[in-house]
Parts: sequence; C-alpha cells; structure tokens
Amino acid sequence: MVTAVAPSRVESLASSGIQSIPQEYVRPQEELTSIGDIFEEEKNESGPQVPTIDVMDLASEDPEARARCRAALKRAAEDWGVMHLVNHGIPDNLINRVKVAGEGFFNLPVEEKEKYANDHASGNIQGYGSKLANNASGQLEWEDYFFHLIFPEEKRDMKIWPKTPTDYSSATSEYAKELRSLATKVLSALSLGLGLEEERLEKEVGGIEELLLQMKINYYPKCSQPELALGVEAHTDISALTFILHNMVPGLQLFYEGKWVTAKCVPNSIIMHIGDTLEILSNGKYKSILHRGLVNKEKVRISWAVFCEPPKEKIILQPLPETVTEAEPPLYPPRTFIQHIQHKLFRKNQEANGAK
Repeated sequence: MVTAVAPSRVESLASSGIQSIPQEYVRPQEELTSIGDIFEEEKNESGPQVPTIDVMDLASEDPEARARCRAALKRAAEDWGVMHLVNHGIPDNLINRVKVAGEGFFNLPVEEKEKYANDHASGNIQGYGSKLANNASGQLEWEDYFFHLIFPEEKRDMKIWPKTPTDYSSATSEYAKELRSLATKVLSALSLGLGLEEERLEKEVGGIEELLLQMKINYYPKCSQPELALGVEAHTDISALTFILHNMVPGLQLFYEGKWVTAKCVPNSIIMHIGDTLEILSNGKYKSILHRGLVNKEKVRISWAVFCEPPKEKIILQPLPETVTEAEPPLYPPRTFIQHIQHKLFRKNQEANGAK
C-alpha cells in the first residue's frame, strides 16, 4: 500500500533550523533588487502612503457627510485601489476573536493541522495547504495557509472547519456576516461613484445569494533569508473586493507610481483591495493594484484575507455600458470569472516560459 506523503510545510522548514532557504523559494534576480527590510521600510515616512478612509459616515443621516465619505472612498479606489478602512462598524472584540482563533489553529502541531489538509489533485482546494508551484518557473512562496468558503452559510462545508480552537466556527461565522454587510455598504458607495444606481455593482457581482466570501488565513513563518524570499509574489486580486486583517506585523507592499510602497500597520483598521472584477466592471476607473507580501527574520506574520468573488460561470464580466464612451472604449473583453482566472494563469505561465 502506498502512503500519501504530505507536502512539506514552510512552517516545518522554518523551524528545522536551516540557515539557507531552498532554491525554489529564492526569487528571480530581477525581483531581489527591490526586496528590503520590511521593518525599515515601514518606518519610511517620505513618499506616498496608502490612504486611510473613515467609513463611519457611509450610513450617516446627514446627506453631506455621506457624500463626503463616498467621495473619499471613490478617490482611493480610483487612485490606489487599496485603503485602510477605519470606523468600519465591525466590533473590535469580534475581530480579536477571529485573530485568536486563527492563531490558535496555526499554533497546533503540524500533524494536527494535516488532518485538515487540502488536496489540489482531487479538486479539494479548501483546507490547510502550502503554495504549489502553479507556474512554469516553479517558484514557491514562504507561506502556509488555511482556505475555506465562509459565506453564504448554506454553501459552507463545515466538515473542513477546524474543531480547535472551539471558538473558531462561531467567531468566523459571525465575522462573515458582518463583513458581508460591510461589502454591501462599500459596493453601494462605489456604485454611486460611477453614477450608477446604488444596488447595481452588488447585483453585477452576484448579489446576496451568489457573491462568495472565501477566507484565506496566510501564515508566514520567520525566514532566515528574508531578502531572498516573498511570502506572496506580486499579483492583483481576482475578487470584486478583498478585506484583510493582520497581526500588526508589516509585510504588505503595493506597486504605486512605479515603486513598491509598504503599507503601515494601522490599528483597528481593515485593509480593503479593489479586485480585478470591479476594475473590469468600472472599465478601469477603479484600480486593482499589484501587491505582494514580504517576510522577515524576527516575527511570524499572519493575515486573514476574505475575497468577495462573483460566481464562476453565471455572470459575464465586462465593462458596464455606462462606463464606456467613444473616448473610453471597453478595455476588457467579456469573460466569465473562471475564464478570467484561466486567462491570468495562462499569461503568467507564458511570461515564466519567456523568462527562461
């Protein structure tokens, strides 16, 4: 009988005492020149900073306060495509429970976590995993993760939700509901920002029944050679919106105006990205920004990313007619969400082959 061997986890590699990281984690030479010390990078006060948007007034009774808040959100979506949301209305104690539960899972012994291992070969992508080389260059990222669908409730597979810590399911379920409601508020504001009806963008990405919230808890172990590795390689999100919590260890970088900019750690904020889906629907008016994650020698970094994704095949993503003019023709061809994913993967493989 052949025993299936679990892929080696980055956590096991990191705790084995190695001084040099394996070659498959070393980034190509052209990337290495831009990888610096993330703690030094975060201290840098000069240059552009990721905007912080106070979204408390999205639900204000005062129409002027509401309009100002929407305008700030729209500006950040057009200019950066990423922002720190503060006063977002999700209780601090709930966010803390989500973080404690996620950290608790990753603090379990690797053998325990392996009980929840995913299996890409058989199509089971939910669960505990490490990055597989999904590109021709065979590069790996310095992270392990736990990935699962958290909303709508009826589409969840509770079998793969961790039983330990015991609060994991309860905290994550509650957070999913709160986040879903925040997504509606943001999509409404961004709809109005494009001159559309308030419900339009939400409808275009699947509405309450079809928009999927997928959570990926990223676990970036300490790295003995952080100047050679990346936790997550440069990419744009395919989602409509992505909401991110983290454990206040810096690591996120955005490619803005030709340079890598490090996001500061803003207490009690949620980082929000505009994804490709909204960039396409808005015909490029809202930006899906290129970003990546750095690692470090001193601290484990954990982030909780929730991707709000349209259904894979039900909706055609293309610039909405109202965003297209003679002077601004459609920038993107019509594709389903799954076709968009395949297109990105195909292009990435072509680039990797060309780079050899």
